[in-house]
Amino acid sequence: MTIEYAILLIIAFLLDTALRVFLLFYVPKGRKPSAATAWLLAIFLVPGVIGLVAFLLIGSTKPSKLRRKRQTIINHKILSSEYAEEGSATDNRIHPLVTLSQRLSKFPMVTGNSSTHLSDYLATIKKITNDVSRAKHYVYIESYILSLDDVTEPLFEAIEAAHARGVAVYVLFDAFGSRNFKRTKAMKKRLTRAGVAWKPMLPLSLVPKKYSRPDLRNHRKLIAIDNEVAYIGSLNLIEPRYERKDDIIYEELVSRIKGPIVTHIAAIVAGDWYSETGESILHFQTMSQPIIAGTQSMQVIPSGPAYKNENNLKLFLSVIYAAKKNIVITNPYLVPTEPLITALITAVQRGISVTIINSEAVDQWMVGHAQRSYYDQLLQAGVTIYLHHAPLLLHSKHMTIDNDIAIIGSSNMDVRSFELNYECSLAIYDKRAVTQLKKEQLRTIADSTKLMRHEWAKRSTWNQFLDSVARLTSALQ
Repeated sequence: MTIEYAILLIIAFLLDTALRVFLLFYVPKGRKPSAATAWLLAIFLVPGVIGLVAFLLIGSTKPSKLRRKRQTIINHKILSSEYAEEGSATDNRIHPLVTLSQRLSKFPMVTGNSSTHLSDYLATIKKITNDVSRAKHYVYIESYILSLDDVTEPLFEAIEAAHARGVAVYVLFDAFGSRNFKRTKAMKKRLTRAGVAWKPMLPLSLVPKKYSRPDLRNHRKLIAIDNEVAYIGSLNLIEPRYERKDDIIYEELVSRIKGPIVTHIAAIVAGDWYSETGESILHFQTMSQPIIAGTQSMQVIPSGPAYKNENNLKLFLSVIYAAKKNIVITNPYLVPTEPLITALITAVQRGISVTIINSEAVDQWMVGHAQRSYYDQLLQAGVTIYLHHAPLLLHSKHMTIDNDIAIIGSSNMDVRSFELNYECSLAIYDKRAVTQLKKEQLRTIADSTKLMRHEWAKRSTWNQFLDSVARLTSALQ
């Protein structure tokens, strides 16, 4: 070995050591210990510089600087608007939840609303279509997936007709979520040809000011029309098979709402439009405000990486800890973080009945195995788990707490939805709304199988291994 070669080896060793020490300092900064540990293992153990490159590309959950700046502007506009002065909760149990949610998302609770929970997939799209057909002033549509197909064709016709008669129509869809369907290109051309304003959300950009990790998603599903009616829930605007080649059919739940809360839904869509374009759309502020449509108190809680806090996780934890009698959670992707699983187990130990309705069918292999890795722990703690029968995939995302709190929205209960996805939830503080939602939960349970711990323990060693591996990767965010 020559002296020159030895010097090069020493320099390489010192640089490698310095880099590792720096990463030990930098990677854990602002991250959960589990995520930091997972990233450090990936960086140090994956051959070559692959782990480091992956960390540089997707190691940060923050959106681009431009998007964070625009979110700050949006929050300031909300705080300086009439929203900041609307209703407050007098109920001693509800008041802390309302206060927390407003501090996280800036939106207060408002009263005077009504809701109808819709679980018939095709009938829901038809109802949305009819509401768009009656629009006179504006239509705001935001969906993770927007697809042109036989089921949504009437909706596109209604959108085009609305624009033609002078209605302001704005359409948003996730750039990744809507990319690979048969008629995506035709859909974009059709909207453009009709003159409808549309934008893909979170498109990939290599411009430094606009760069975000490429797997950030806008997962919200929101519609607001004329300050009269709005929709929120799990429904994507696509035919119920999602163009899949297997036999899976998606089952959804959406709330159709009226009252003052409609302008809050509109404000969130307008905020996302501003984040994408820098353009302010204010139709919901310049026209007459919604009339009182009922007695329900509601609050919207948008969440996502543009917020400093995990708004949806904090909301879920708070309502779980507020429960006095029972908790029923319906969600297709439940990969609980440590705080969430602790809250669920603690609720059981407090004497609360905790029921989780999950899906027997799985459309995402890794998530499916990851969530199944928690079943034994939950069953052992006393949580009741139901698996909704295949081929229906229970894609609905909602929960009831006791007889007076309902949460409905787009958020799954996993790290992706807590940290990487833009989501939106609706909290309804009303006994009648909860009673209606519980009927949907009972209907779902009737078409499900109760999971027994002794039977679950008999699954193959191979499946248990896959569950464990998937569980480890769920922390790598």
